Amino acid sequence: MKITAIGADISINDVSCSHSLTKNIEKDIPKLVGIGAHSAALTNITGDDVVISAFVEDDLLEDINQEIVDILKNNAEDIGDIDGISEDPETAGEGISYSEAKVRQDRYPDAIIIAFDTYGGECFVESVANSCIDAASGMSGLTDICDKIGGKQKKIPGIGYVSNETDDPVVVATIENLEDVGVIASAMIGAACGNKNTYLVEKGTPANVIPGSVIFSATAFMNGNVIDLAVPFQERTRILK
Repeated sequence: MKITAIGADISINDVSCSHSLTKNIEKDIPKLVGIGAHSAALTNITGDDVVISAFVEDDLLEDINQEIVDILKNNAEDIGDIDGISEDPETAGEGISYSEAKVRQDRYPDAIIIAFDTYGGECFVESVANSCIDAASGMSGLTDICDKIGGKQKKIPGIGYVSNETDDPVVVATIENLEDVGVIASAMIGAACGNKNTYLVEKGTPANVIPGSVIFSATAFMNGNVIDLAVPFQERTRILK
């Protein structure tokens, strides 16, 4: 089994996602379960970007990815990132963001999804995302983590190619046990926050920051349930006096 996460900017503006956009996507999520996904959800809403994630058996990965892109395309207020997908790697443009990671067969499918958004395509977002991957890699309790952001054109199973340019990357990590979720998520969140001009936001928060900044949301996708980690992380990091 794997987790697959696909993010896209399909909003009509550059700051936020409308209530109608997210509601329409959520109405279509059951289609993924209908064609074989173990579970699926609109896991992250970050500025004007959305991420649909699903736990899926390996042999259904391409079908689920195709359906996720169809859901994004059918509900798009602006075709945006979807337009960058190509069957030819040479003509692929800036498109959807994609990450996947393995899930152990004898575990409940638990994962952490970190999704980023920028206002002006700030190039340092790639380094921010990769710092999250570096922070979690090798940790006790980690099952798997996605490939690093950047490099050559990315081939997305069942979809096609997108270029290595993205200003809204998605990072996923799968977790061994329930107790490991908080430890690994905190390492990833802390790594991201340690970068310049980078801010953790709650799910659905508009990009209300001074341009030149990166925002990110962090969710735990646990056996089909989505938990926004921004609120408990904020409470945990308050300095007691």
